[in-house]
Amino acid sequence: MDKEIYYSESRELWQYTMEQDMYPGELIIEIGRFFLGAPYRVDTLETTGREKLIINLAEFDCVTFVETVLALALCAVSGRLLPSELQKRIKAIRYRQGKIDGYVSRLHYFTDWLRDNEKKKVLKDISQDLKGKPCRKKINFMTSHSDAYAALKNPAMVDTLRRIEKNLSRKTFHVIGKNTVKAVKAKIQSGDIIAFATSQEGLDVAHAGFALRQGKSLRLLHASSKEGAVVISKKTLEAYLTSNKNFTGIFVARFCRV
Repeated sequence: MDKEIYYSESRELWQYTMEQDMYPGELIIEIGRFFLGAPYRVDTLETTGREKLIINLAEFDCVTFVETVLALALCAVSGRLLPSELQKRIKAIRYRQGKIDGYVSRLHYFTDWLRDNEKKKVLKDISQDLKGKPCRKKINFMTSHSDAYAALKNPAMVDTLRRIEKNLSRKTFHVIGKNTVKAVKAKIQSGDIIAFATSQEGLDVAHAGFALRQGKSLRLLHASSKEGAVVISKKTLEAYLTSNKNFTGIFVARFCRV
């Protein structure tokens, strides 16, 4: 079988998620909280050989954490919290049009991931509604750093990815700037996906997680490389954003309960 699956054998996770009867954002947060303390692991999907589905519920990078929580929420909503359903949901979220067709079928760039998952009605990008300003950026980080990716030792793969990057570079996306977040933060809900736009050359997004309301403060539930685990940020979302000089703003997307 052309899949490599890592999933928890604990019935606790399945039972816990199945029992949730909440608003979509609350469901996202409660599932995300289940993984608090899980170790951070970089490049969880980067392997040699043919592209295959990898699911790991024991450790995460920031994107696989977001994907896994969304997939589990979709499983819970459908009433089918089974390993086979989780595989189906993660594949649908992670790959362009939900199909595995080599390394470049994976949605490597987050703006591409957002757009594709909006088409699949997994989420809705609400950045424009929250005063996000239209932006374009030259996207070429991966092909410019091809030596860092084992799969990109294949020149044909690089050429294909370069075409994808050129297409992304022509598209407009909306970024809520650092100075605008304060004005719109009241409209951000717990469970909303937060992605951090970056000034880094060739790259669109540098980090992602979920918004979490704690009393009057808005924080981030995420897999943190700095803290080495899935955590709730000590800083507010606004402070977290402004403390990183490379972050230029945020994207906000909302889970669709379908």
